[in-house]
Amino acid sequence: MSVMGRIEAADRLLGLDEVKTVAGLGKSMIYRKMRAGTFPKACKAGGGSTRWSEREVQAWVAEQLACRGHN
Repeated sequence: MSVMGRIEAADRLLGLDEVKTVAGLGKSMIYRKMRAGTFPKACKAGGGSTRWSEREVQAWVAEQLACRGHN
């Protein structure tokens, strides 16, 4: 398996636009939830770019879906 294949299999870093699409949230809500500790923290990827772990964002979405029947 190539190096890129191993990185993709392990995890991928998503930009804000992708995170907004996957999570179904806007920028302000994502940052508000991050500050509250209820959304995955972002990391600085360098050059001023902010990225999120795809695996962590997907886990957050799965958690939201799992909780919908328990409210």
